[in-house]
Amino acid sequence: MVDPMGVITEAFTSFVFGKVETTRLPVRTSTGQAQAVYLPTAAPGLGDSGVIIGREVYSGKGYIYDPFQLYGQQLPAPHWLVLGESGNGKSALEKTYVLRQLRFRDRQVVVLDAQGEDGVGEWNLIAQQLGITPIRLDPMAALDGGIRLNPLDPSITTTGQLALLRTIIEVAMGHGLDERAGFALKVAHAYVNETVTDRQPVLTDIVEQLRHPEPDSAESMNVDLDDVRAWGLDVALVLDRLVDGDLRGMFDGPTTVGIDLDSPLIVFDLSHIDRNSIAMPILMAIVGVWLEHTWIRPDRKKRIFLVEEAWHIINSPFVAQLFQRLLKFGRRLGLSFVAVVHHLSDVVDGAAAREAAAILKMASTRTIYAQKADEARATGRVLGLPRWAVEIIPTLTPGIAVWDVNGNVQVVKHLITEAERPLVYTDRAMTEDSLTAALAAEAEAEARAAEAVEQRLAEEGLAGEADGYDRYGPYAPYGPPASGTSESTVA
Repeated sequence: MVDPMGVITEAFTSFVFGKVETTRLPVRTSTGQAQAVYLPTAAPGLGDSGVIIGREVYSGKGYIYDPFQLYGQQLPAPHWLVLGESGNGKSALEKTYVLRQLRFRDRQVVVLDAQGEDGVGEWNLIAQQLGITPIRLDPMAALDGGIRLNPLDPSITTTGQLALLRTIIEVAMGHGLDERAGFALKVAHAYVNETVTDRQPVLTDIVEQLRHPEPDSAESMNVDLDDVRAWGLDVALVLDRLVDGDLRGMFDGPTTVGIDLDSPLIVFDLSHIDRNSIAMPILMAIVGVWLEHTWIRPDRKKRIFLVEEAWHIINSPFVAQLFQRLLKFGRRLGLSFVAVVHHLSDVVDGAAAREAAAILKMASTRTIYAQKADEARATGRVLGLPRWAVEIIPTLTPGIAVWDVNGNVQVVKHLITEAERPLVYTDRAMTEDSLTAALAAEAEAEARAAEAVEQRLAEEGLAGEADGYDRYGPYAPYGPPASGTSESTVA
């Protein structure tokens, strides 16, 4: 129903003031230009609980990450994969990450250190700073009072010992044990455990029993004693390499007294082992099972297991299966597995492609440093990265990486404090002049990164919004832990 008074009022207003409505013509523009009328926004972070990694490149805000705080909410699993070519900052990231995690009293870290210089592993300086002696596994030093890890240590369950022996043999042989060889190993292991009670059983006891099996073992299966001896011959030859071959001394005696499994940081120095020899996966298998049965305990501690040169693990099907089980088991007890790899093709195209895919699937956090364009595309396909992230990976400068935390993808600049810098730059051949040059190169790389950010924002119609990039000074990565609390909250 028309309101007469309203009609009269509108007519009078139009007569006195003229027509007030105007017709606005449409304006055609692109989304890149139109977005300039909106306030710039940044992708949401991961919360404020954990350790500071650095700053998000495009917004300048602090980037905080902690798998234990995010697990169950934003992360389905606390495991982490770090990729990138040498010289881009993977090692610096892992070292500062461990140092910052150790500021919380309920953290414990084990590092498998496969690289080194000047006769020691690259984690040696950090261990010294914390007053910790690395567990240096060295075939040459083992015969002269070096470190030993006994696969038959009583602290490992009987089932765990047998599983470890099988894994060692399968890794060395390159194929699984058949039923007959497995039976010979099982009866030899059972006999040694029953009869050697006055000391720790050692591998020499197993080898001796395989060479000279007991008649009872043959009678129990109604077979000839010579058959049991023949079944165990290949197994005995493999184990003999650990007893009297090129790996002797490291595993053929009681576990060295004084290895502190309650230390906040445990470093296994593998730098004296040839990375391309069969010794490396055998070592990984022994250390993995030994830790599973002696280190991971239901004591409410949150543990980090960091493996440098992790492709040695994932390239061996038997060792990969062992670590896959460790990851599934450790997740219930607060274990975060961190694998550092140069190229994803090292593992997905290797002999253990199926096992590698399973391990990669459990890594909900992926950090990718600079790679060549073809490698970046392959990485993007395997990890399901967005196209923009794949395109930016080849252009990343040292210290900047793409972080994918269960689908939350951001570009992050890793920050190193002055206190951490001497522990991160561990090249002992560097002089003060070369260190100055390295710092200058880092500053130049950061300037180039800031310029790239400005250029990208300009292309998107947000020129000038990157000015805040350099206004954010270095974040204090960690402070004294709060007394009596395990909450990883940044003050």
